[in-house]
Amino acid sequence: MLFKMPYSKLIEAETNAMSLDKFALSISNGVVLSVIDEMSDAATTFPTPNGGCHPLWVLGHLTLVEGIIPAALFAEKHPAAEWQEYFAENSEPVADARAYPPFAEVREKYLQLRERNLNILESLTEADLDKPTKAPPKGREREFATYGQSFLVLALHQAMHRGNLTDARRAAGRTALAAQVS
Repeated sequence: MLFKMPYSKLIEAETNAMSLDKFALSISNGVVLSVIDEMSDAATTFPTPNGGCHPLWVLGHLTLVEGIIPAALFAEKHPAAEWQEYFAENSEPVADARAYPPFAEVREKYLQLRERNLNILESLTEADLDKPTKAPPKGREREFATYGQSFLVLALHQAMHRGNLTDARRAAGRTALAAQVS
């Protein structure tokens, strides 16, 4: 396993972008899903007294971003477009869980899209990672310029939202934990 070896050995053994994208996607997925799953019983706990991105919104938002990959790479219809109103970048999280699709449904859609993205990545060659995307999101053309950049942004974006989740966890009265990577 890539993440079971020391980083210096990882770089020596796996110096290609494909392996590093897979590594980043694996790590970010693990540290985010562990907190989301733990917060499923408090899914609309805001991370601050002034609101913010609660776990259900983060999960839905990450689901939308997972759907950007096939849409950007292949100019396909976004597979979760119907959830834009709830989870898009400029949507405002609300405390009422009934205002959203059910948590279990959002989680299942996330897992389906993540699996599809991993299958897409697995089907690519190292050279494919330099291919330009066909339909990068408007305003995010630089970040989603190539296949490889798109997968790396997916992992970085996911890891970025872990902060919202750990703050929501703390706001729910739970002890903050360091990232656990399996």
